[in-house]
Amino acid sequence: MGEVLLVAAFALTALMATAVVLTRDPVRQAIVLSGYGLSLGVLFVTLQAPDVAMAQLAVGTVMVPLMVMLAVAAIRRHQRKDGP
Repeated sequence: MGEVLLVAAFALTALMATAVVLTRDPVRQAIVLSGYGLSLGVLFVTLQAPDVAMAQLAVGTVMVPLMVMLAVAAIRRHQRKDGP
């Protein structure tokens, strides 16, 4: 049972990584990146590394996508000010 769960966690992580790469819109990519961070957290729990999983959930699922979305919003706001 443990090996099946481990293979499923690896497959989910690989699927989410592919989805991040194939997503072109930066806002959608940040959302998919959050899902990828969550899948990495699940993988770390499966690999019995709960401390790494907690850090991954905090940083990879919340902080990095939030910073990406804030950066995209700032760039779009800046472009509107300088636009025609």
